[in-house]
Amino acid sequence: MNGVHYYYRSCTTVTANVRLLDEPTEDLRAWHRAQRERHDDDFEAAKEIVTRLGAHYEDGVTEIGFWTPEIVDAGVPHDDVYLEVLTPTEDVRVFEDGVDQQTIEVRRDRLPIHREGEYHWAVVEGMRPGTREQFGSLYQLVYREDGEWHTVQDPLAYSVPFGVFGPAELIDLDTLDAERDDREYFEHLGTDAEPIPTSEDDGLPRIEPATSMVEIHPGTATENGSLGGLARRYDRISEKLRTGEDLTAGERIHMGYDGIQLMPIEPITEHRENHEFWQVEGDRVAPQGGETAELIAEQPDLINWGYDIVIRAFSAPNPAILETGRPHELVDFIAACHNLPEPIRIVFDIALGHAEGRADELLDEEFIEGPGMYGLELDYLHPVVRATVLELQRRKMDFGADGIRVDGAQDFKYYDPGPDELFHDDEFLAEMDEVTQEVGGTEYRPWMIYEDGRPWPRGDWELASTYRELIKQHPHSFQWSPITFAHNKPALLTFWASKWWRVFEVADFGSNWITGVANHDTLRRGTQQPLPKGWEEDPINPYLGDDGPEIIDEAYDQPSTNMLLHCLLPGVPMDFLNANAHAPWSFMRDTDDEWNVKVVAEEDNVLDWHVPAELYDDDRFFGRLKSMGIDDRDDLDHFVHVLHDVGEATDWELEDMAATIEALGSPLAGETVTPEDLERFSEHWMADVNEFANLSNWLDTLDPDRAEFTQRVREFRQDRPWLLEDIDVDGSEVFDYVHPVDGTVVYYGFRASPDGDEQVLFVGNMEGPEVTVEPTGLDPSIPADGWEPALASPGTAPDLDTLTLDNGQAVVWTRRP
Repeated sequence: MNGVHYYYRSCTTVTANVRLLDEPTEDLRAWHRAQRERHDDDFEAAKEIVTRLGAHYEDGVTEIGFWTPEIVDAGVPHDDVYLEVLTPTEDVRVFEDGVDQQTIEVRRDRLPIHREGEYHWAVVEGMRPGTREQFGSLYQLVYREDGEWHTVQDPLAYSVPFGVFGPAELIDLDTLDAERDDREYFEHLGTDAEPIPTSEDDGLPRIEPATSMVEIHPGTATENGSLGGLARRYDRISEKLRTGEDLTAGERIHMGYDGIQLMPIEPITEHRENHEFWQVEGDRVAPQGGETAELIAEQPDLINWGYDIVIRAFSAPNPAILETGRPHELVDFIAACHNLPEPIRIVFDIALGHAEGRADELLDEEFIEGPGMYGLELDYLHPVVRATVLELQRRKMDFGADGIRVDGAQDFKYYDPGPDELFHDDEFLAEMDEVTQEVGGTEYRPWMIYEDGRPWPRGDWELASTYRELIKQHPHSFQWSPITFAHNKPALLTFWASKWWRVFEVADFGSNWITGVANHDTLRRGTQQPLPKGWEEDPINPYLGDDGPEIIDEAYDQPSTNMLLHCLLPGVPMDFLNANAHAPWSFMRDTDDEWNVKVVAEEDNVLDWHVPAELYDDDRFFGRLKSMGIDDRDDLDHFVHVLHDVGEATDWELEDMAATIEALGSPLAGETVTPEDLERFSEHWMADVNEFANLSNWLDTLDPDRAEFTQRVREFRQDRPWLLEDIDVDGSEVFDYVHPVDGTVVYYGFRASPDGDEQVLFVGNMEGPEVTVEPTGLDPSIPADGWEPALASPGTAPDLDTLTLDNGQAVVWTRRP
């Protein structure tokens, strides 16, 4: 629930044409009562009722419903609660280039709304639905209490064009679905003409897993950080593939995948002071309708990696990554991927396990159980909350996703006061698995992926976690593998030796795992590791490169690693587009008004990994920090390390931090250092690093030959989907490493296709200096002759008798028995 007050300036009165339809509204209330009476279980009743919450438009009529127990419990009379509708009377130019702020004239109608128990319902005629070409009516619930006006925003909105703290927009979903360019893709699911493989699951097609996948952060993937920009990129790639035009290196890093996992694209929290995308001038007047008012609106401009969601409007796309302000951009991007000559599945990263701290300003208090590790914990045992979260999932996925990745599945817990214990809510995770989608007239079940590291956060979780609890419960599902989680740092020397036991588990029973060492978490954690100055310090692998940028780029995009994952190991390998592009990556968000300084200080090693002096000196980068007087890269490096040390010493009290840093001396302009200076520094850091990390800066710097080779590595996997299955390590297949290590870790493996028509041999130097081996002599199960080289990392000669491999080099051979 939002206590923010909105004020309006009354203008010329116009004729109102938005009105409440009393009889249909009563029918809606009667339907609600029937659901309550039909179900003995409150949760089952709630699952039906929440499907009609929010706003649903059809043929000029809109149904609207709100769950409002907080208003009812507070004793607010029903005739002090209204539905407020704000309909633009002129074109909204928020989707035009160069428009930062605009004044929008709207007609305001405030209508009575009918109460039924803890709910409010209305059926309204005359609201304008939003389409691709025009903005629709905005709506919110308003009520008076103790002489003050308050607002309630729709948690189940499909569009929030001015940010998550602004009103929802009515969207014509039927037209959006009917006009989507990939409608045939969905119509053919489960038929002989299906574009991607499906299996039958309880009478519905379930989308089969991808063969390999790439993770994409929309905010840095294109120059303007939008879904529209991504759609155009894939449309361009599609056109080139159809006409035979050569791809650029920057386009090749997107190819060789049949799955894309988008980092979260939900509306996110906003900085209390720096973000205000919606405001109205003048004094609010008494309830009446048919007036005009002036709204000052901006297109949301937010920096975030997507996980700081507030749950409210989870069903909508994040307007900060919509260049047009229209949710249709999300559909266009999905359609662009589905319509490629070889369709690409889209997987949504669903982060519903917690809410950011400001969620209590937007959600009814019944949603919130209390504070938690990431902000606020939701009350998943409350039947309406439980049902609403599932409905939010269903609505978002109905934009056309093929798969769902449940973020932090181990975080869905509930407290049982009997034994005084927290329990994993596996029943709720099973409910998430049961949600079906309907797109293009076809009902289907998505590919299901869980991230679950239980018993995390128990101290021994890395050793104790099997990463298989949910696979056991849902055999069709996938989980993130043990080498995919954030704590894995392949830039560390001995990573491939010390992690052998986990890598072997992937080989032995990893067919239902997402594998890969490069993702948003691992790359970020890798850059938090100090870069040592010599061998006597923490063991960064010096064979990866001569400096931080070379080492981090190779660690997360190394030929031997890519070939191991895509050409030998089972499961679904997943890469990270930023790692493919050898682009910088860090933790970036300008939405936190409490801990920004601490977050930036904890990124104090990023400069060593990603920012040499020549790039800091480049006029394209770090302009905000330079405006604060930090002209030298080493001064910035020293300052951010001091910031970290002083923060830890003062327990992150900004007043004490500022005083201490002032006494020590700082490169910031001015004689004094204030808490406001530290906050401004952190905000500038986030904005500058976000711009620095944008892929548009790095795509032209890629080595075309390397990009072409790595694409061929991924295509090797696409041509051999049978590699998904486990390696038969107890039978005729092989996976091992050369004993003794003797300073170099050499992995090797031998696999045979189920049909017996092809065999694959892999040998790779995972870490260490140059070494020479005899591939066919590594194990007696490996045939001695008949091998043909299929892939050899750049600079490698694929000699079967004496193979010499430097760090990161590998060779793959194939054989026809």
